[in-house]
Amino acid sequence: QVQLVESGGGLVQAGGSLRLSCAASGRSVSSAVVGWFRQAPGKEREFVAAINWSRINPYYADSVKGRFTISRDNAKNTIYLQMNSLKPEDTAVYTCAARYYAGRTYYSPSDYNSWGQGTQVTVSS
Repeated sequence: QVQLVESGGGLVQAGGSLRLSCAASGRSVSSAVVGWFRQAPGKEREFVAAINWSRINPYYADSVKGRFTISRDNAKNTIYLQMNSLKPEDTAVYTCAARYYAGRTYYSPSDYNSWGQGTQVTVSS
């Protein structure tokens, strides 16, 4: 079983940037599908971005496309989420998730079986 630990969250002004990290241990993520999800207070968890083992065609939610970039460093066993042009509506707890099977979708939380604890991102206006 892989263990996932997120870091890099914090408070940033609108228009600013943050880079989140998802460090994996116990198993390599080089063969995993890894996704980032977020959950704002009072809202359901929503898909942000995902990347598969080939790193071809990462997947993004429409709300973050063009502003966020997901990437992976297999040597460091870490997945990153670079977030630029942040908006107050990006405020949420961001969590990374992984799976080692094809799955049905990239955007459904139920298609992932390993989760981190999350890191808070707050964007002030």
